[in-house]
This record gives sequence, structure tokens and C-alpha cells, in this order.
Amino acid sequence: MIYYIIAGEASGDLHSSNLMAALKNLDKQASFRFWGGDLMKAQGGVLVKHYRELAFMGFSEVLLNIKTILRNMAFCKKDILEFRPDVLILVDYPGFNLRIAEFAKQNGLKVVYYISPQLWAWKQSRIHTIKRSVDKMLVILPFEKDFYSRFNYEVEFVGHPLLDAITKDFEAPSIPESQKPLIALLPGSRKQEISVVLPLMLSVIPFFSEFRFVVAAAPSIPKEYYKSLIGDSKTELVFNQTYGLLRMASAALVTSGTATLETALFGVPEVVCYRGGMISYRIAKKLIKVKFISLVNLIMDREIVRELIQDELTVENMKVELQQLLGVEKRKQMQSGFDELRQKLGGSGASRKAAESIYRFLQR
Repeated sequence: MIYYIIAGEASGDLHSSNLMAALKNLDKQASFRFWGGDLMKAQGGVLVKHYRELAFMGFSEVLLNIKTILRNMAFCKKDILEFRPDVLILVDYPGFNLRIAEFAKQNGLKVVYYISPQLWAWKQSRIHTIKRSVDKMLVILPFEKDFYSRFNYEVEFVGHPLLDAITKDFEAPSIPESQKPLIALLPGSRKQEISVVLPLMLSVIPFFSEFRFVVAAAPSIPKEYYKSLIGDSKTELVFNQTYGLLRMASAALVTSGTATLETALFGVPEVVCYRGGMISYRIAKKLIKVKFISLVNLIMDREIVRELIQDELTVENMKVELQQLLGVEKRKQMQSGFDELRQKLGGSGASRKAAESIYRFLQR
């Protein structure tokens, strides 16, 4: 079978690479062409565009880069038609992927969506595009099956792929040995968010001299960029070693996104830190229909981890929350919530289940 996969972010690269590995176990003739990253590239096939060329965050940032986005979309459509895959597999990244889904369906291609757009948070009207253009939707959050059923659209819950990803052996981060306990800083994967959030995170370091701080760097961002933000701060930097870092961490400051869930599944007490552009934030606040921004709290439908959003994201607030996380009572309370979270996400094998579902679909 010929598979064309589009993943536009680091998390999509991770989950797509595991899906590709599972598909190769089922289909010995599997051939891949994809938009993604280094993890997908390691599975074999042709990398058309790296996700670092696609990552634009927020309303204003999208508007500023609209010409690039439209060029990418036109090129993608042309490439799909030339390649004529047996199936197009779209992984999250809805602003781009839903438009490609419509185009592909109009041109007679089979379309599978793996990892649903977060319609339950905002833009529920997109359900009509999905019902019209997506042949099979595979979801990874337990409440999404009920959400879609409200619109008479059947989806398949395969479990969360992070439950598989975190069970592997990970290389210890390449940092000097130290007796000090470690606090991890996960400032996101896009320049726009890193430039705002990382300097604030670094500002808490002087209050915790008994700890060492290590920044988990996004592989798509140059080392020099981080160095320009870190300056003389007493912190270290690691690339492609986030999971190894989390295995060692006593606590973490984490920018909202998949990283909040990854951190929780490793059992690391965390504070969620987010601040966007003012225009983007004001628009989002009017449109978003959920109580929380972190996946941990959304899945549990209550506050398990503290969210410091926009004006609440101050050095003082981060310091206070981090101090509480390092105390016995708060850690115990948060760990109990993390145990419940794992149970809600279902068992392991999400990538295998997703691959089996796609393969069965193609055989039919």
C-alpha cells in the first residue's frame, strides 16, 4: 500500500512515526510519503516538508504568514495528485489538514484522520467538513467518541499513543552529573511561544538555588536561538531528550499542549504556563468553549494541575506554585490525579490499534 501522511507539529511527528512502524508490521509492501519530521524520516520513505516549515501559532502569526501557508497548501495538493496514494492519513494539524481532506475527497482519495482536531474546544462547525470529507476518524481521547456521536458521526477510540511512547527506554540527558535534584523547563516547540514563556520560566531560577534547571529544547529550533534567550542563566539545554529528562525531574514548568500530558504520564508534578499574543489571546478567549487549556485537566474534567494563563503567568505565581509542588502534600495529591488519568486513557497499544484499523479499512 502507498501511504501519504501529513503531520505538522513535533507531537504529530512522534505519533506518526509510531503509526508508520505499526503499519510496516502489517503491510510488508508499505511505502510512505509524508510531511513531518526526523522521527518519521527514520521510519523510511520520502520526507516532502519538515514540520518546522509549517509551525505557525495563533491568529496574528497565521495572518502574517498566510502567503507561505497558501503556497504550502497548493504544493501539497499538487504532490498528492502526482503521488496518488492508496490512503491519505491526516494527523491533527486541523487548519491545514481539513482543507487537504476536502480536496482529497473531491479527487476520489480515501481519507483517514488520526488524532482528531479539538472540535470540542472550538470551531464545532468543522464537524460538517469531517463528515463530508473523512472516511474514518480515529480518536485518542476517551470523551471524543461521545462528542462525535452527538453529531451522528461514528469514530473509533484507539487509546492514547503516549501510553506506548513513555514505556520505552530513554537515553539519560547529556548534562553534567550533579547531586542537585532537577526541575525541567518545557517552553514549547514554536519560536513564538518560546520567546515569551522561556524568559519568564528562567526568572524563577534564583529562588531555587538548591535545584538545577534544564530546558527541553525543540529539535526544530536552532541552539543559538535558545542561547540568546538563556544568556547567563544557570541552566542547561538538551535536545531530543525530553523523555529522559522527565524521568529524572522532580517537577516541571510546562507550556500548554501535548507536553502537559506527557509530563503527567511520567508522574512529574507540573505547573502549566501559557501566554500568547494579546490579539490571538483575546480572539481565542471569545471562541474557546472549554474550562481548561491543559489536556490533563480537560481529560479529567477538573483541575489536577495549576494553569497560569496570560496575565496570571508571573514570576511570583510560578515561584509560589513550584514551591507547593515540591512539598509532600501537593505532590501526593497530584500523583493521585495522575493515576486516575492513566486509567481514563485506556490501555497500551494505540499505534498498533490505529494501524490495524487503517489496514482493515483499506482491505475492505
